[in-house]
Amino acid sequence: MKKYLNISEAAKITGLKEHIIRYWDSEDKKTNKLRVEGISKKSSRGTRYFGKDNIKKLQKLKSLIYDNGEYNPSLKLANQLLKSNKIDNNIGNFDKNVTKIIDDQKNEKIDQILKKMRELL
Repeated sequence: MKKYLNISEAAKITGLKEHIIRYWDSEDKKTNKLRVEGISKKSSRGTRYFGKDNIKKLQKLKSLIYDNGEYNPSLKLANQLLKSNKIDNNIGNFDKNVTKIIDDQKNEKIDQILKKMRELL
């Protein structure tokens, strides 16, 4: 295997469409930050190249967003999970991180609902 792959080769390996990879690797217009960091390495002319780590990250992101073949538009959640997994690639810890982030989001929603209910009473 080559050290770096181009976007069409990365798309074939991961099963993602090229435009989806480009979207994930682009800057958000509102925040001027990358949507997901570390998706690719770019040349000075802007050509995207993908190494083994980049392919692994794309596959993890794909599994998070397209869980069970259904689209789940939680790119923000997936990005948080990938960032939380940078330190430890152990899948057990990854599962704990997923559970913690989802629980935190549920608790935040519950707090918002309770606050609105208190305002109504």
